[in-house]
Amino acid sequence: MCGIAGYITIKSQRRAGEIIAIANMMAGAMQHRGPDSGGVWISDEVELALAHRRLSIIDLSSSGSQPMHSDTGRYVIVFNGEIYNHRALRRELASCGSVFRGHSDTEVVLAGVERWGVRQTIGKCIGMFAIALWDVREAILYLIRDRMGEKPLYYGWQKDTFLFASELKAMRSHPEFIGEICRDSLSLYFRHKYIPAPYSVYRDVFKLEPGTILEMSIRRNLLNNSLRHYRKTTYWSLKQVAEEAESSGYDGSSEDAVSNLEMLLLDSIEGQMVADVPLGAFLSGGIDSSTVVALMQRLNPEPVNTFCIGFQEHGYDEAGHAKRIAQHLGCKHTELYMTPRQVMDVMHRMPHVYDEPFADASQIPTFLVSQLARQHVTVSLSGDAGDELFYGYTVYTLLAKRWAIAQRLRVVNKFFRGLLVDLVGRLCKSSQRQQAVIRALLQAGTFVDVYRAMVSANAAPSELVLNSIEPATVFSCGELPKLSRPENVIMVLDGLSYLPDDILVKVDRAAMACSLETRIPLLDHRIVEFAFRLPLKMKFRDGRTKWPLRQILYKYVPPDFVDRPKKGFSVPLNQWLRKELREWTYDVLSDESIKQDGILNPRVVRNYLDDHMIGRHDHTETMWNLLMFQSWLHSN
Repeated sequence: MCGIAGYITIKSQRRAGEIIAIANMMAGAMQHRGPDSGGVWISDEVELALAHRRLSIIDLSSSGSQPMHSDTGRYVIVFNGEIYNHRALRRELASCGSVFRGHSDTEVVLAGVERWGVRQTIGKCIGMFAIALWDVREAILYLIRDRMGEKPLYYGWQKDTFLFASELKAMRSHPEFIGEICRDSLSLYFRHKYIPAPYSVYRDVFKLEPGTILEMSIRRNLLNNSLRHYRKTTYWSLKQVAEEAESSGYDGSSEDAVSNLEMLLLDSIEGQMVADVPLGAFLSGGIDSSTVVALMQRLNPEPVNTFCIGFQEHGYDEAGHAKRIAQHLGCKHTELYMTPRQVMDVMHRMPHVYDEPFADASQIPTFLVSQLARQHVTVSLSGDAGDELFYGYTVYTLLAKRWAIAQRLRVVNKFFRGLLVDLVGRLCKSSQRQQAVIRALLQAGTFVDVYRAMVSANAAPSELVLNSIEPATVFSCGELPKLSRPENVIMVLDGLSYLPDDILVKVDRAAMACSLETRIPLLDHRIVEFAFRLPLKMKFRDGRTKWPLRQILYKYVPPDFVDRPKKGFSVPLNQWLRKELREWTYDVLSDESIKQDGILNPRVVRNYLDDHMIGRHDHTETMWNLLMFQSWLHSN
């Protein structure tokens, strides 16, 4: 796990020493991603720099250092991530005549590109990665992101310079960086609690989408007298995978599905347990993390190191369940109970950790459990992605029920339905989100409209962000996956946006801020492809979600450890905002501060604040969005 950065420009006349200094500044801003070593390479032909910070995981020797050159010298790479099947690829390449100096996966990627080309090599890789690759001979820069978006990669033009990096703070370190806030992107943030790809908080800066290769030919640009030309191609598409999986179907029995999934998981976990440093796992006590830990312990003769965060507040604490599962499996378990004081101490670090506004409140326990784990290990496996793959979110079941209501409402006279919509706005005393859901149901839009309303933290973000127009996302436009069940479509959309832009961002930034590598076995693309082949009845069965994962876990822990209501990694923010964090909340959201910034509507902010604090409405999510944005704004 590492951090990569770089830039390219033609018009500048900087000397080599200055180019190296700029690249080192960019990489140095991400030293937490790679505290062990760093390096810079610059081109002799154009002003191009590749920079790297290294967290040594595999091949701790200098043979694994980056930037790294291919044997012929044609390619130079900076690489963030892990290729879990690099040993098998190494054997295949060696049989074709490739020679290796060390045993890092980076060297395998370079040898593969030399032998097979970029696209075919990436297609063979199983893993998580963000790659910047320079083809010296052809003067082409490639930026490549893994299939599901585990590893981040930003890019964009600032003046006449093309920048790219694992984190925005590296781009901000470049002297050409402008950093103009994009208000349209902010409106997306206030709806979703995160900014979906390809957008970022800055104008003209973007996130490279998962499964995508960006290719920039310098010679082609010079012929066009412009450096601003690049093309993006998709080498793996979750939407296409889901459509093809449904088309091919699954002809095995339920028992076959469980057996096949367990074999895939064991293979994925075994590959992800390879490291030359201490390794452990996050254990929340839920089905996904418990399944991962159970299979890790099956594969490991020594007790697996597990880590968990707990809460003192009743109704939020899951640590007891995690401890019981860890003891049953024979793990070496460590836990930490959060307090409001710890939240305050950590909260002020969040804008620096996440670089752009980010308001998934579980970011705080994720950071704390990463900090806890890093005291003992350098790599931690996680159980994320089970919900998106195996119908785990309770909102999916709720959507199915509400969509059935919406279908019945289609027979209501249009005029009468309009009156109902108007009455909702005038009389409904429910929360803004509930009102938006009811409106979507009454207006009989698509099931995606209903789902978007159900998961929106704020239903009218453009009213909150001054002079903004909310851009389109996979939830609001575009061609939907051609699937027979609405539930399957929603799982794909979550896999395209919520998973990579919220869940994976949360885990990556929190862990890397602590110099901890995280790995997610369920995101092995072979498991993703298998999961979408399974019919919904094999995921949601007997009233229970994630049925095949439960069947696997039953083999290792008693059923009563597993079959309990889902709580998720939630935080008692509602209580804290009105009590322990009350003074801080009023200070951050003061009228004076909001007016002076000139970005948010002061009247709307004040309404949310007053309504929440007197208990008229529960605006916890919008409040946290506001607090995280204002904290970010005043820390930059």
